[in-house]
Amino acid sequence: MQKKILALFFTKGISVEIWKEKGLFEREKQIYDFFIKENTFDIIYWFTYGCKDESFHEYLNTRIKIVAMPCIFNSLIGKFFYSFFMPFIKRKQIKQCSVLKTNQIWGSWTAIISKYLFNKKLYLRSGYLLSHFYQFENKNFSFFKSVFIEKIAFKMADFSSVTSQKAYNYILKKYKVQNVDFIPNFVDVELFKPLKISKTQQIIYVGRLSKEKNLFNLILAISQTSYSLDLYGEGYLKEELINYSKSLNCSDRIAFKGKVENNKLPEILNTYQVYVLSSFHEGMPKTLLEAMSCGLACLGTNVQGISEVIENKQNGILCEPDANSLKQGIEVLMQNEEFRKKLGENARKNIIKEYSLEQIFIKEKKILENLQKK
Repeated sequence: MQKKILALFFTKGISVEIWKEKGLFEREKQIYDFFIKENTFDIIYWFTYGCKDESFHEYLNTRIKIVAMPCIFNSLIGKFFYSFFMPFIKRKQIKQCSVLKTNQIWGSWTAIISKYLFNKKLYLRSGYLLSHFYQFENKNFSFFKSVFIEKIAFKMADFSSVTSQKAYNYILKKYKVQNVDFIPNFVDVELFKPLKISKTQQIIYVGRLSKEKNLFNLILAISQTSYSLDLYGEGYLKEELINYSKSLNCSDRIAFKGKVENNKLPEILNTYQVYVLSSFHEGMPKTLLEAMSCGLACLGTNVQGISEVIENKQNGILCEPDANSLKQGIEVLMQNEEFRKKLGENARKNIIKEYSLEQIFIKEKKILENLQKK
């Protein structure tokens, strides 16, 4: 019997080493461990942009094989060229594969070239749309470039999925494709779960310290209350945010905790009373799903992505992105313990029903098995 082999093409420029450094490795590999455990695939190849990535094999199931980038390409321009030459350089492994999968849109041309070069089926998975990101950043050239890439990618894929309803509707309308589905991000509900830990901390944010996360307004909101906020994550706005908290005389109540490995987050989350996500826009926020899975009362802004997950006053609270609305939402949650408990319990139930790793695995498995049959 012919072996069932999956090729995963990493986002251009991303390596296993970067996953490790950012604390994402354990989360990102979970669904592939599931594919191996359930014998959906005999072997899974990871085509990465790290020239030393093969050293991470010790952390993986032996049936997950890292196909590292030759070190000669280990530069910004080198990785760009490698994204086009990879199908030729790594043709031996790619030709063995039953089906190809992308991790994001950026760099998807590598998988598209491989699809046509070796007559393979392609599953295009996208966690977020580049065009949405660049549109928010007002980067017009990058926006039009990303629209061009997305149009080609979605047209040429045999099947595609996106993680938010907003992205799904956008693709149907803008790119006129039908072979696409909405499959949200997943949570390991056995790892991210309520623990019997005292909630000694008050408010937590987890994510990038970047413009779209609206953290200046969040800090302003906190400054107008008596509560404390801990921010986990790194980003280019860190120093500005630190200085801003000092200018508002609330730096003693705002702590920047840095990055944390994903598998250590459940214990951290369980020590807090409230999780806040104040973003201007989102795809399908993994950290929100993880906080809800831990049974935290969550406050999120009423934007697509967040509003797809939070049902206002049922499993969380929705507010507007301005500081006053954030402040009011924080005060409502912090002043009502029973309400927090109810929201947290409902949030946990919703995550188990709609966003568990097993639920998402079943959906992806069906897509990949159908493509293999074709």
